[in-house]
Amino acid sequence: MHKKVEPKFGVITVSTSRYKALCLGEEVRDESGTFLRNELKAKCYTIVPDNREMIKGAIDFFIDKFKVNCIVLTGGTGLEREDVTIETLKEMFEKELEGFKIIFQLLSYEEVRFRTILSRATAGIYRKTLIYSLPGSLNACKLGAKIIKEESSHILGHVVKE
Repeated sequence: MHKKVEPKFGVITVSTSRYKALCLGEEVRDESGTFLRNELKAKCYTIVPDNREMIKGAIDFFIDKFKVNCIVLTGGTGLEREDVTIETLKEMFEKELEGFKIIFQLLSYEEVRFRTILSRATAGIYRKTLIYSLPGSLNACKLGAKIIKEESSHILGHVVKE
């Protein structure tokens, strides 16, 4: 039996428009990111644009600076050309957890029916850190948070060998 490991969360919202507003000192409304930050009691939180280097940089910074072992990203998972969160993560992952996408889509189906086909939620391991990526909608983040809260300590027990 694997030992459960307490998750230490970081949350990253991927949104070019919110990032630009933040840089301009404007008020930023990030309902999904704020929900995840509060629900998961995240140690750190940031907003980055739809940019591969910025996404990877934020992940590395959270791991190095805040010593998180679980990072949840929201946004940048759509089908537009600029949506690069999934492609960035798949290049980074040492192991991908395909089951997360399957269970996320299965549970999403109950609410959105066949539109769940559009979901590109994913999860994987990078630098002994569990990384999840969720769509940017609040409902998707609420569903994702339920799964993440229930399973992360068990998954981390497999990842972290003490």
